[in-house]
Amino acid sequence: MQVTELNSDGLKREFKVVISSNDIQSKVDLRLEELGRTTKLPGFRPGKVPMPVLRKRFGTSVMGEVLERAVSDSSYQAMGERGLRPAIQPKIEITSFAEGKDLEYKMAVELLPEIKPVDFKEIALERLKAELSDAEIDKAIERLASSSPQTEKVADDRATQKGDVLVIDFVGKVDGKEFAGGAAQGHRLELGSNQFIAGFEDQLIGHKAGTTTDLKVTFPKEYGNDQLAGKDAVFTVTVKEIHQKLPVSIDEALAKKMGFDDLAALRKAVSEQMGREYQRIARGRLKRQLLDKLAAGHDFAVPQGMVDIEFEQIWKGIEEARQRGDKDPSIQGKSDDDLKKEFRGIAERRVRLGLLLSEVGRTNNIQVSQDEVNRALIEEARRYPGQEKKVIEYFRGSPEALAQLRAPLFEDKVVDFIAEMANVTEKPITPEELMKDPEEEKA
Repeated sequence: MQVTELNSDGLKREFKVVISSNDIQSKVDLRLEELGRTTKLPGFRPGKVPMPVLRKRFGTSVMGEVLERAVSDSSYQAMGERGLRPAIQPKIEITSFAEGKDLEYKMAVELLPEIKPVDFKEIALERLKAELSDAEIDKAIERLASSSPQTEKVADDRATQKGDVLVIDFVGKVDGKEFAGGAAQGHRLELGSNQFIAGFEDQLIGHKAGTTTDLKVTFPKEYGNDQLAGKDAVFTVTVKEIHQKLPVSIDEALAKKMGFDDLAALRKAVSEQMGREYQRIARGRLKRQLLDKLAAGHDFAVPQGMVDIEFEQIWKGIEEARQRGDKDPSIQGKSDDDLKKEFRGIAERRVRLGLLLSEVGRTNNIQVSQDEVNRALIEEARRYPGQEKKVIEYFRGSPEALAQLRAPLFEDKVVDFIAEMANVTEKPITPEELMKDPEEEKA
Protein backbone atom coordinates (compact mmCIF):
# COMPACT_ATOMS: atom_id res chain seq x y z
CA MET A 1 0.00 0.00 0.00
CA GLN A 2 1.30 3.43 -0.97
CA VAL A 3 -0.11 6.53 0.76
CA THR A 4 0.56 10.05 -0.48
CA GLU A 5 -0.69 13.15 1.32
CA LEU A 6 -2.27 15.48 -1.23
CA ASN A 7 -3.56 18.27 0.98
CA SER A 8 -3.36 19.50 4.57
CA ASP A 9 -5.58 22.43 5.52
CA GLY A 10 -6.47 22.94 9.16
CA LEU A 11 -8.36 19.84 10.26
CA LYS A 12 -8.79 18.61 6.69
CA ARG A 13 -6.51 16.02 5.11
CA GLU A 14 -6.59 14.41 1.67
CA PHE A 15 -4.63 11.32 0.68
CA LYS A 16 -4.06 9.21 -2.40
CA VAL A 17 -3.95 5.50 -1.60
CA VAL A 18 -2.70 2.86 -4.04
CA ILE A 19 -3.12 -0.86 -3.42
CA SER A 20 -1.22 -3.09 -5.81
CA SER A 21 -3.05 -5.45 -8.13
CA ASN A 22 -1.05 -8.33 -6.63
CA ASP A 23 -2.47 -7.60 -3.17
CA ILE A 24 -5.99 -7.40 -4.56
CA GLN A 25 -5.61 -10.61 -6.51
CA SER A 26 -4.12 -12.54 -3.58
CA LYS A 27 -7.08 -11.51 -1.41
CA VAL A 28 -9.50 -12.59 -4.16
CA ASP A 29 -7.77 -15.98 -4.49
CA LEU A 30 -7.79 -16.48 -0.73
CA ARG A 31 -11.51 -15.70 -0.53
CA LEU A 32 -12.29 -18.03 -3.43
CA GLU A 33 -10.35 -20.79 -1.71
CA GLU A 34 -12.44 -20.27 1.43
CA LEU A 35 -15.63 -20.54 -0.63
CA GLY A 36 -14.30 -23.63 -2.40
CA ARG A 37 -14.04 -25.54 0.87
CA THR A 38 -17.79 -25.32 1.50
CA THR A 39 -19.37 -24.71 -1.93
CA LYS A 40 -21.55 -27.45 -3.42
CA LEU A 41 -22.00 -27.42 -7.18
CA PRO A 42 -23.57 -30.08 -9.41
CA GLY A 43 -20.95 -32.49 -10.77
CA PHE A 44 -18.34 -31.72 -8.12
CA ARG A 45 -17.68 -33.18 -4.71
CA PRO A 46 -17.81 -30.70 -1.77
CA GLY A 47 -14.47 -28.93 -1.51
CA LYS A 48 -13.32 -30.15 -4.95
CA VAL A 49 -14.69 -27.38 -7.17
CA PRO A 50 -11.84 -26.20 -9.49
CA MET A 51 -10.59 -22.63 -9.08
CA PRO A 52 -11.52 -21.61 -12.69
CA VAL A 53 -15.12 -22.67 -12.00
CA LEU A 54 -15.16 -20.79 -8.69
CA ARG A 55 -13.68 -17.72 -10.37
CA LYS A 56 -16.30 -17.80 -13.11
CA ARG A 57 -19.16 -18.36 -10.68
CA PHE A 58 -18.17 -16.06 -7.81
CA GLY A 59 -15.38 -13.86 -9.17
CA THR A 60 -17.41 -10.67 -9.63
CA SER A 61 -19.09 -10.75 -6.22
CA VAL A 62 -15.86 -11.71 -4.46
CA MET A 63 -14.01 -8.88 -6.20
CA GLY A 64 -16.59 -6.38 -4.95
CA GLU A 65 -16.33 -7.78 -1.42
CA VAL A 66 -12.53 -7.67 -1.49
CA LEU A 67 -12.40 -4.11 -2.85
CA GLU A 68 -14.81 -2.86 -0.16
CA ARG A 69 -12.79 -4.51 2.58
CA ALA A 70 -9.49 -3.36 1.09
CA VAL A 71 -10.60 0.27 1.02
CA SER A 72 -11.94 0.10 4.58
CA ASP A 73 -8.87 -1.62 6.02
CA SER A 74 -6.34 0.47 4.14
CA SER A 75 -8.00 3.79 4.98
CA TYR A 76 -8.00 3.10 8.72
CA GLN A 77 -4.48 1.68 8.51
CA ALA A 78 -3.29 4.86 6.80
CA MET A 79 -4.82 7.03 9.51
CA GLY A 80 -3.62 4.77 12.32
CA GLU A 81 -0.02 4.80 11.10
CA ARG A 82 -0.08 8.61 11.14
CA GLY A 83 -1.83 8.89 14.50
CA LEU A 84 -4.85 10.62 12.97
CA ARG A 85 -8.25 10.59 14.70
CA PRO A 86 -11.12 11.09 12.21
CA ALA A 87 -14.05 13.25 13.35
CA ILE A 88 -16.53 11.64 10.95
CA GLN A 89 -16.49 8.87 8.37
CA PRO A 90 -13.85 9.57 5.68
CA LYS A 91 -15.05 10.31 2.14
CA ILE A 92 -13.70 7.81 -0.36
CA GLU A 93 -13.51 8.32 -4.14
CA ILE A 94 -12.25 5.47 -6.33
CA THR A 95 -10.14 7.14 -9.01
CA SER A 96 -8.74 4.12 -10.85
CA PHE A 97 -9.36 0.39 -11.00
CA ALA A 98 -9.57 -2.34 -13.59
CA GLU A 99 -9.07 -6.07 -13.22
CA GLY A 100 -5.35 -6.78 -13.15
CA LYS A 101 -4.57 -3.13 -12.37
CA ASP A 102 -3.75 -1.32 -9.15
CA LEU A 103 -6.60 0.10 -7.04
CA GLU A 104 -6.26 3.84 -6.55
CA TYR A 105 -8.56 6.04 -4.47
CA LYS A 106 -8.66 9.42 -2.77
CA MET A 107 -9.55 9.75 0.89
CA ALA A 108 -10.74 13.07 2.35
CA VAL A 109 -11.02 13.19 6.12
CA GLU A 110 -11.62 15.76 8.85
CA LEU A 111 -9.71 15.25 12.05
CA LEU A 112 -10.60 15.77 15.67
CA PRO A 113 -8.86 18.92 16.93
CA GLU A 114 -6.19 19.07 19.58
CA ILE A 115 -7.97 20.28 22.70
CA LYS A 116 -6.32 21.90 25.70
CA PRO A 117 -8.95 22.42 28.40
CA VAL A 118 -8.69 25.47 30.62
CA ASP A 119 -7.81 25.07 34.29
CA PHE A 120 -11.16 24.08 35.71
CA LYS A 121 -10.15 25.38 39.15
CA GLU A 122 -10.24 28.89 37.68
CA ILE A 123 -13.93 28.61 36.74
CA ALA A 124 -16.21 30.41 39.21
CA LEU A 125 -19.77 29.15 39.53
CA GLU A 126 -22.78 29.89 41.72
CA ARG A 127 -24.91 27.06 43.05
CA LEU A 128 -28.37 28.44 43.70
CA LYS A 129 -30.08 27.26 46.87
CA ALA A 130 -33.73 27.97 47.59
CA GLU A 131 -34.85 27.42 51.16
CA LEU A 132 -38.30 25.91 51.59
CA SER A 133 -40.57 27.83 53.94
CA ASP A 134 -43.71 26.58 55.61
CA ALA A 135 -45.67 29.05 53.50
CA GLU A 136 -44.26 27.53 50.28
CA ILE A 137 -45.21 24.05 51.45
CA ASP A 138 -48.73 25.26 52.29
CA LYS A 139 -49.07 26.82 48.82
CA ALA A 140 -47.96 23.57 47.19
CA ILE A 141 -50.51 21.58 49.21
CA GLU A 142 -53.20 24.09 48.26
CA ARG A 143 -52.32 23.66 44.59
CA LEU A 144 -52.55 19.88 44.95
CA ALA A 145 -55.92 20.13 46.67
CA SER A 146 -57.17 22.63 44.09
CA SER A 147 -56.44 20.23 41.25
CA SER A 148 -59.41 18.15 42.43
CA PRO A 149 -61.45 20.69 44.43
CA GLN A 150 -64.33 19.94 46.72
CA THR A 151 -67.53 21.58 45.54
CA GLU A 152 -71.07 22.03 46.75
CA LYS A 153 -74.22 22.63 44.78
CA VAL A 154 -75.37 26.25 44.80
CA ALA A 155 -78.58 26.43 46.79
CA ASP A 156 -79.87 29.87 45.77
CA ASP A 157 -81.13 30.85 42.34
CA ARG A 158 -78.06 32.78 41.21
CA ALA A 159 -76.40 33.01 37.80
CA THR A 160 -73.16 31.32 36.90
CA GLN A 161 -69.87 33.13 37.47
CA LYS A 162 -66.20 32.56 36.76
CA GLY A 163 -64.77 29.82 38.96
CA ASP A 164 -68.04 27.89 39.20
CA VAL A 165 -68.09 24.22 38.29
CA LEU A 166 -71.05 23.49 36.02
CA VAL A 167 -72.74 20.25 35.13
CA ILE A 168 -73.82 20.62 31.49
CA ASP A 169 -75.24 18.78 28.51
CA PHE A 170 -74.14 20.03 25.10
CA VAL A 171 -74.39 19.30 21.39
CA GLY A 172 -72.11 20.93 18.82
CA LYS A 173 -72.93 21.50 15.16
CA VAL A 174 -70.99 22.76 12.14
CA ASP A 175 -73.05 23.88 9.14
CA GLY A 176 -76.11 22.57 10.98
CA LYS A 177 -74.75 19.04 11.36
CA GLU A 178 -73.52 17.33 14.50
CA PHE A 179 -69.90 16.19 14.44
CA ALA A 180 -68.09 13.35 16.19
CA GLY A 181 -66.95 14.17 19.71
CA GLY A 182 -69.06 17.32 19.86
CA ALA A 183 -71.67 16.16 22.37
CA ALA A 184 -71.74 15.07 26.03
CA GLN A 185 -74.11 14.72 28.94
CA GLY A 186 -73.42 15.47 32.59
CA HIS A 187 -70.04 17.02 31.77
CA ARG A 188 -68.34 18.94 34.60
CA LEU A 189 -66.73 22.18 33.47
CA GLU A 190 -64.97 24.82 35.55
CA LEU A 191 -65.55 28.28 34.09
CA GLY A 192 -62.20 29.91 33.51
CA SER A 193 -60.26 26.67 33.19
CA ASN A 194 -59.89 27.11 29.39
CA GLN A 195 -60.68 23.44 28.79
CA PHE A 196 -62.84 24.32 25.79
CA ILE A 197 -62.10 26.46 22.74
CA ALA A 198 -61.94 30.22 23.14
CA GLY A 199 -65.29 31.89 23.85
CA PHE A 200 -67.13 28.77 25.00
CA GLU A 201 -66.70 29.23 28.76
CA ASP A 202 -67.05 33.04 28.69
CA GLN A 203 -70.49 32.75 27.07
CA LEU A 204 -71.69 30.47 29.89
CA ILE A 205 -71.20 33.20 32.51
CA GLY A 206 -74.46 34.77 33.65
CA HIS A 207 -76.82 31.81 33.11
CA LYS A 208 -78.99 30.07 35.71
CA ALA A 209 -79.44 26.36 36.29
CA GLY A 210 -82.03 24.84 33.98
CA THR A 211 -81.43 27.28 31.12
CA THR A 212 -80.43 26.33 27.58
CA THR A 213 -78.42 28.60 25.33
CA ASP A 214 -76.64 28.54 21.98
CA LEU A 215 -72.93 29.38 22.02
CA LYS A 216 -71.28 30.57 18.81
CA VAL A 217 -67.57 29.78 18.58
CA THR A 218 -64.84 29.31 15.95
CA PHE A 219 -62.36 26.46 15.99
CA PRO A 220 -58.72 27.62 15.77
CA LYS A 221 -57.06 27.32 12.36
CA GLU A 222 -54.39 25.08 13.91
CA TYR A 223 -57.00 22.80 15.53
CA GLY A 224 -55.98 19.13 15.53
CA ASN A 225 -59.00 17.99 13.51
CA ASP A 226 -58.65 19.26 9.93
CA GLN A 227 -62.40 18.89 9.34
CA LEU A 228 -63.09 21.38 12.14
CA ALA A 229 -60.06 23.68 11.92
CA GLY A 230 -61.13 27.27 11.27
CA LYS A 231 -64.84 26.35 11.13
CA ASP A 232 -67.68 28.22 12.85
CA ALA A 233 -69.71 26.08 15.23
CA VAL A 234 -72.83 26.37 17.39
CA PHE A 235 -73.07 24.52 20.71
CA THR A 236 -76.47 24.10 22.33
CA VAL A 237 -75.75 23.93 26.05
CA THR A 238 -78.04 23.17 28.98
CA VAL A 239 -76.82 24.22 32.42
CA LYS A 240 -78.10 21.42 34.69
CA GLU A 241 -76.33 22.31 37.94
CA ILE A 242 -74.12 25.04 39.36
CA HIS A 243 -71.47 24.13 41.93
CA GLN A 244 -69.14 26.42 43.83
CA LYS A 245 -65.70 25.41 45.05
CA LEU A 246 -65.18 25.07 48.78
CA PRO A 247 -62.19 26.72 50.46
CA VAL A 248 -59.18 24.46 50.87
CA SER A 249 -58.42 23.59 54.47
CA ILE A 250 -54.95 22.22 55.16
CA ASP A 251 -55.81 19.82 57.94
CA GLU A 252 -55.78 16.18 58.97
CA ALA A 253 -58.88 15.45 56.87
CA LEU A 254 -57.17 16.73 53.73
CA ALA A 255 -54.10 14.61 54.49
CA LYS A 256 -56.16 11.45 54.90
CA LYS A 257 -58.11 12.24 51.74
CA MET A 258 -54.81 12.41 49.86
CA GLY A 259 -53.70 9.03 51.21
CA PHE A 260 -51.43 10.04 54.12
CA ASP A 261 -51.60 9.04 57.77
CA ASP A 262 -51.65 12.60 59.01
CA LEU A 263 -50.86 16.18 58.06
CA ALA A 264 -47.22 15.86 59.15
CA ALA A 265 -46.69 12.99 56.71
CA LEU A 266 -48.30 15.00 53.90
CA ARG A 267 -46.13 18.03 54.61
CA LYS A 268 -42.99 15.86 54.72
CA ALA A 269 -43.79 14.21 51.38
CA VAL A 270 -44.51 17.56 49.71
CA SER A 271 -41.35 19.10 51.21
CA GLU A 272 -39.16 16.25 49.94
CA GLN A 273 -40.69 16.36 46.47
CA MET A 274 -40.25 20.14 46.23
CA GLY A 275 -36.70 19.83 47.54
CA ARG A 276 -35.84 17.34 44.80
CA GLU A 277 -37.41 19.60 42.19
CA TYR A 278 -35.49 22.65 43.43
CA GLN A 279 -32.25 20.63 43.37
CA ARG A 280 -32.98 19.52 39.80
CA ILE A 281 -33.58 23.09 38.67
CA ALA A 282 -30.54 24.41 40.56
CA ARG A 283 -28.38 21.71 38.98
CA GLY A 284 -29.67 22.68 35.54
CA ARG A 285 -28.83 26.34 36.19
CA LEU A 286 -25.34 25.37 37.40
CA LYS A 287 -24.79 23.24 34.30
CA ARG A 288 -25.88 26.11 32.07
CA GLN A 289 -23.44 28.46 33.80
CA LEU A 290 -20.64 25.94 33.36
CA LEU A 291 -21.34 25.29 29.68
CA ASP A 292 -21.47 29.05 29.00
CA LYS A 293 -18.08 29.52 30.65
CA LEU A 294 -16.58 26.51 28.89
CA ALA A 295 -17.82 27.86 25.55
CA ALA A 296 -16.36 31.30 26.29
CA GLY A 297 -13.03 29.82 27.40
CA HIS A 298 -12.38 27.58 24.39
CA ASP A 299 -12.02 28.63 20.76
CA PHE A 300 -10.41 25.65 19.01
CA ALA A 301 -11.30 24.81 15.41
CA VAL A 302 -14.10 22.31 14.93
CA PRO A 303 -14.71 19.89 12.02
CA GLN A 304 -17.14 21.57 9.65
CA GLY A 305 -18.59 18.21 8.68
CA MET A 306 -19.76 17.74 12.28
CA VAL A 307 -21.17 21.28 12.30
CA ASP A 308 -23.04 20.53 9.06
CA ILE A 309 -24.63 17.42 10.59
CA GLU A 310 -25.65 19.27 13.78
CA PHE A 311 -27.04 22.22 11.84
CA GLU A 312 -29.07 19.95 9.57
CA GLN A 313 -30.67 18.35 12.64
CA ILE A 314 -31.53 21.76 14.10
CA TRP A 315 -32.96 23.04 10.82
CA LYS A 316 -34.96 19.86 10.31
CA GLY A 317 -36.56 20.44 13.71
CA ILE A 318 -37.48 24.00 12.76
CA GLU A 319 -39.08 22.92 9.49
CA GLU A 320 -41.03 20.14 11.22
CA ALA A 321 -42.29 22.65 13.81
CA ARG A 322 -43.42 24.95 11.00
CA GLN A 323 -45.34 22.12 9.36
CA ARG A 324 -47.11 21.42 12.66
CA GLY A 325 -48.06 25.07 12.93
CA ASP A 326 -45.91 25.69 16.01
CA LYS A 327 -44.86 29.31 16.37
CA ASP A 328 -41.67 30.08 18.25
CA PRO A 329 -41.65 33.80 19.19
CA SER A 330 -37.84 33.82 19.17
CA ILE A 331 -37.69 33.20 15.41
CA GLN A 332 -40.70 35.19 14.27
CA GLY A 333 -39.94 38.02 11.83
CA LYS A 334 -36.49 36.69 10.90
CA SER A 335 -35.52 35.64 7.40
CA ASP A 336 -34.33 32.11 6.70
CA ASP A 337 -30.85 33.47 5.89
CA ASP A 338 -30.63 35.19 9.28
CA LEU A 339 -31.98 32.11 11.06
CA LYS A 340 -29.54 29.80 9.30
CA LYS A 341 -26.63 32.05 10.30
CA GLU A 342 -27.87 32.13 13.89
CA PHE A 343 -28.46 28.39 14.18
CA ARG A 344 -25.21 27.52 12.46
CA GLY A 345 -23.49 29.43 15.25
CA ILE A 346 -25.48 27.39 17.76
CA ALA A 347 -24.50 24.18 15.95
CA GLU A 348 -20.82 25.13 16.10
CA ARG A 349 -21.09 25.87 19.83
CA ARG A 350 -22.74 22.49 20.46
CA VAL A 351 -20.07 20.64 18.49
CA ARG A 352 -17.25 22.48 20.29
CA LEU A 353 -18.74 21.77 23.72
CA GLY A 354 -19.43 18.16 22.76
CA LEU A 355 -15.83 17.63 21.65
CA LEU A 356 -14.51 19.31 24.78
CA LEU A 357 -16.64 17.20 27.14
CA SER A 358 -15.77 14.08 25.17
CA GLU A 359 -12.05 14.82 25.47
CA VAL A 360 -12.33 15.50 29.22
CA GLY A 361 -14.21 12.24 29.63
CA ARG A 362 -11.69 10.30 27.53
CA THR A 363 -8.57 11.63 29.24
CA ASN A 364 -10.08 11.09 32.71
CA ASN A 365 -11.54 7.67 31.96
CA ILE A 366 -15.11 8.75 32.72
CA GLN A 367 -17.49 6.01 31.66
CA VAL A 368 -21.17 5.19 31.80
CA SER A 369 -21.79 1.78 33.32
CA GLN A 370 -24.25 -0.73 31.92
CA ASP A 371 -26.26 -0.47 35.14
CA GLU A 372 -26.65 3.28 34.59
CA VAL A 373 -27.81 2.69 31.02
CA ASN A 374 -30.27 0.04 32.21
CA ARG A 375 -31.76 2.41 34.79
CA ALA A 376 -32.16 5.11 32.15
CA LEU A 377 -33.77 2.59 29.82
CA ILE A 378 -36.28 1.58 32.49
CA GLU A 379 -37.11 5.23 33.18
CA GLU A 380 -37.63 5.82 29.46
CA ALA A 381 -39.90 2.76 29.21
CA ARG A 382 -42.02 4.00 32.11
CA ARG A 383 -42.96 7.01 30.04
CA TYR A 384 -45.03 4.69 27.82
CA PRO A 385 -47.38 2.71 30.13
CA GLY A 386 -48.43 -0.59 28.61
CA GLN A 387 -45.65 -0.48 26.00
CA GLU A 388 -42.65 -0.91 28.27
CA LYS A 389 -41.54 -4.19 26.69
CA LYS A 390 -41.67 -2.77 23.16
CA VAL A 391 -39.66 0.29 24.20
CA ILE A 392 -36.95 -1.83 25.82
CA GLU A 393 -36.77 -4.15 22.81
CA TYR A 394 -36.51 -1.15 20.48
CA PHE A 395 -33.55 0.36 22.33
CA ARG A 396 -31.76 -2.96 22.72
CA GLY A 397 -32.18 -3.63 19.02
CA SER A 398 -30.95 -0.19 17.95
CA PRO A 399 -27.34 0.78 18.76
CA GLU A 400 -28.04 4.34 17.56
CA ALA A 401 -31.01 4.77 19.93
CA LEU A 402 -29.03 3.27 22.82
CA ALA A 403 -26.17 5.69 22.09
CA GLN A 404 -28.62 8.59 22.28
CA LEU A 405 -29.75 7.29 25.68
CA ARG A 406 -26.15 6.97 26.87
CA ALA A 407 -24.99 10.40 25.61
CA PRO A 408 -26.76 12.63 28.19
CA LEU A 409 -25.63 10.29 31.00
CA PHE A 410 -22.02 10.70 29.88
CA GLU A 411 -22.41 14.47 29.53
CA ASP A 412 -23.84 14.82 33.04
CA LYS A 413 -21.00 12.76 34.53
CA VAL A 414 -18.38 14.92 32.82
CA VAL A 415 -20.18 18.12 33.89
CA ASP A 416 -20.24 16.86 37.49
CA PHE A 417 -16.52 15.99 37.23
CA ILE A 418 -15.66 19.53 36.08
CA ALA A 419 -18.00 21.19 38.60
CA GLU A 420 -16.27 19.35 41.45
CA MET A 421 -12.98 21.04 40.48
CA ALA A 422 -14.51 24.45 39.81
CA ASN A 423 -14.72 27.24 42.38
CA VAL A 424 -18.37 26.88 43.40
CA THR A 425 -20.04 29.22 45.88
CA GLU A 426 -23.55 28.82 47.23
CA LYS A 427 -26.05 31.61 46.67
CA PRO A 428 -29.29 31.63 48.69
CA ILE A 429 -32.28 32.76 46.67
CA THR A 430 -36.06 32.65 46.93
CA PRO A 431 -38.04 29.88 45.23
CA GLU A 432 -39.51 32.52 42.91
CA GLU A 433 -36.03 33.57 41.77
CA LEU A 434 -35.01 29.94 41.25
CA MET A 435 -38.05 29.20 39.10
CA LYS A 436 -37.60 32.30 36.96
CA ASP A 437 -36.39 31.74 33.39
CA PRO A 438 -32.72 32.85 33.13
CA GLU A 439 -33.53 34.56 29.81
CA GLU A 440 -36.07 36.76 31.61
CA GLU A 441 -33.42 37.77 34.11
CA LYS A 442 -31.21 39.04 31.26
CA ALA A 443 -34.03 41.14 29.79
